[in-house]
Amino acid sequence: MLFDLDGTLVDSEPHWWQATVSVARTLGVELGPADTPHVLGRTVEDTAAHLLAAAPPPRFPEGATAAQPTADLIHLLTDSFAQRVEQGVELIPGATALLHELAAARLPTALVSASPRSIVDLVLPKLGHRFAQVVAAEDTTRGKPYPDPYLEAARRLRADPSHCVAIEDSPTGVTAATSAGCRVLVVHPKHGLPTLRDIRHA
Repeated sequence: MLFDLDGTLVDSEPHWWQATVSVARTLGVELGPADTPHVLGRTVEDTAAHLLAAAPPPRFPEGATAAQPTADLIHLLTDSFAQRVEQGVELIPGATALLHELAAARLPTALVSASPRSIVDLVLPKLGHRFAQVVAAEDTTRGKPYPDPYLEAARRLRADPSHCVAIEDSPTGVTAATSAGCRVLVVHPKHGLPTLRDIRHA
């Protein structure tokens, strides 16, 4: 079973949105609902590129290359997000119970996150579950909504993607998992996660 992290197992998406809004304002960019697909469920690199494209000129000092402002922005976004995560994130209702059920049933699990590994490592201890594999943003050239992260997770588990169930909450993640050939179960943070029995009978 393949799990997204932010918004699926932990309620961290509000922290990511707030971090992005805060950093965007330093660029003179005010984010709104239309920006959501470019922020939630996307890699920090994708979000940084979106902010730079939306920022009024000058986006970086004359004579500088685009590489340095992008790297600086990625650092700012990641650091702002990490500070909020360190203050605490809540688990999605049902997350602990489902992970315990999967462990008891000895079903292999993988975490497939668009977040950098530094963020994933901050959150993992809060889940109390040992994933067989963890795929973070750095592990594939292309992130969600491309299928690469889910294909990589299936490869590491030595499983056919069509035999994997992916648990996702965002349209970006659903697109990635579906494109990889996984069976996808869409969850909503407010409604919580299903039981293993519910998944088997879905």
